[in-house]
Amino acid sequence: MNSTGVLETTKTTNPLKELLTYGQSMWLDYIRRDLITTGKLKKMIEDDGLRGMTSNPSIFEKAIGESSLYDDMLKSLASSDANATAKYEKIAIRDIQDAADTLHPVYQSSKFRDGFVSLEVSPLLALKTQETIAEARRLWKTVGHENVMIKVPGTPEGIPAVQQLIGEGININVTLLFAQEVYEEVAEAYIAGLEELQRRGGDLKKMAGVASFFISRIDTLVDSKIDEKLKTASGQQQSLLKGLKGKVAIANGKLTYQRYLKIFSGPRWEALAAKGAKSQRVLWASTSTKNPAYRDVMYVEELIGSDTVNTMPPATIDAFRDHGKLRKSLIEDIPGAQKVMEDLQKAGISIKEVTTKLTSDGVKLFADAFNKLLSVVEKSAQEKGKSA
Repeated sequence: MNSTGVLETTKTTNPLKELLTYGQSMWLDYIRRDLITTGKLKKMIEDDGLRGMTSNPSIFEKAIGESSLYDDMLKSLASSDANATAKYEKIAIRDIQDAADTLHPVYQSSKFRDGFVSLEVSPLLALKTQETIAEARRLWKTVGHENVMIKVPGTPEGIPAVQQLIGEGININVTLLFAQEVYEEVAEAYIAGLEELQRRGGDLKKMAGVASFFISRIDTLVDSKIDEKLKTASGQQQSLLKGLKGKVAIANGKLTYQRYLKIFSGPRWEALAAKGAKSQRVLWASTSTKNPAYRDVMYVEELIGSDTVNTMPPATIDAFRDHGKLRKSLIEDIPGAQKVMEDLQKAGISIKEVTTKLTSDGVKLFADAFNKLLSVVEKSAQEKGKSA
């Protein structure tokens, strides 16, 4: 490590693997059949220090629609009376179970902290609490692997479901988080859920959860608002706006992490930790860089810290392996992060409006992706059935 605190990597070290020395687990935001069947997933665990995986309907839609890897199952499902959702689940659950088996040694060696694969409840239920609870229970039981997390959106309707499910001993990945205040509600739901599980006599040692906090989408929306305001801004206001570009998502993430440190400390949390409970880590999601003007590993390099997860798509993993730089960035210059958020307000941009819009847009995007996925599964199954 040099005088600036940056780990100097040589050709023999892999920055991805080194993330763990900073307390951060690298997960893969991607799943496809050949990752498991070719041994690539196992190789990533060994060579890159991969610690887990996340999936979503969009990922499965691409995997099924853009490859022939699922032809065997699609052919066998062609004559089935099952609807498109049931067909999709058969395909997805096989991948989730096989990936969980491959990651199980990580789950064991990390003492149930890592080694998880995430499967999402239907995004069509994002605004329905009881239906989300029922679906999460069903998926958890159907997958039947302890190192799985069920993904539930952090909507106002999703958060009560999170508390209920944690209380039943189901590992939950809370997705679609953008706002610091909503993150606090999610952390509270997790802790209250653990307290309920303890009352029921459940084993806290094996419980796990993450709060998936989305990053790059914040800068994409804020930067577009900045560009709009720059058209009419002048002088000092113009300088203020330009200084905010590409800064808000990371500042928002850093301040969220400060809330994490505060929430998972103190007497209430320590009482649970004494029984073996593990904190609900913040998971950085949406960490690929959308703006080509920004460094392609920016959302990894600037959010490295203890007890966190970064779930990266394959291209970001390749980029960070190649030229990622490591430092304890997540706790750097917290006053600077606060100033960014204050300057944003001064610039006339409401972070609350931004995060509310991103949440509602995210619910719609996930629902659209799910509908597209079902359409692809149905169409592909029919085509494979005809060619069989």
